[in-house]
Amino acid sequence: MMTSPSLSASTSSRASNFAVERTAGSHSLAAAARRERSKTARGEGEALQRVTHDGRRWSNADEDRVGLVDYDPEWPYLFEAEASRIRAALAGRHDFSIEHFGSTAILGLAAKPIIDIMLIVAEQSNWPSLIAPLERLSYVFWSENPRRDRMFFVKGMPPFGAGRTHHIHVRTPTDARAPILFRDYLRNHPEAASRYATLKRELAGRYSTDRDAYTEGKARFVDEIIRKALSSSGAV
Repeated sequence: MMTSPSLSASTSSRASNFAVERTAGSHSLAAAARRERSKTARGEGEALQRVTHDGRRWSNADEDRVGLVDYDPEWPYLFEAEASRIRAALAGRHDFSIEHFGSTAILGLAAKPIIDIMLIVAEQSNWPSLIAPLERLSYVFWSENPRRDRMFFVKGMPPFGAGRTHHIHVRTPTDARAPILFRDYLRNHPEAASRYATLKRELAGRYSTDRDAYTEGKARFVDEIIRKALSSSGAV
């Protein structure tokens, strides 16, 4: 899913699988996030600058490789355990829902061993207050995300850990729809999931140190599946 959290606006047009228009008020959301970040920082802000982009590759590319493994039946349990921690950390703060999505959410599919978590919060004005409790769960917040209508957190990414283990993607219900449709379609169409696995293995072999190129290489397939999912649901 999304890549390294110090991406600047000038080098980041490739960072997202599911592009949507920026929502109204996104700049005020960014300002509020910065204020919350400055109030709660415990040193991650300075450390975050160690992950940089030189216009060609990320500074941690050799350590933060794209590596696929066979499906692990533990992944759903790892999601549930982390989702329980997140629910406890955010209890009483906001109305939200949590979904397991991405390849680790699809039975039998090879994947990067990273649990992708969708944290769906409708009211964007509440988003900045998510930063501190999630940082206490050892997540690093990507404050420079050019998508100001989204938030992204990563756990374990070098140099802050030995390897990525979890991502949290904060989205509105509307923005969350496409990746959830993609997940559900592949869950129900094993032949499509098999095609996706073949594509992912090819791309991982070609772009093991270029997460952006790996993600871009999947974009056409992802768009195709989302169109099919929308069509089968009667939405288009």
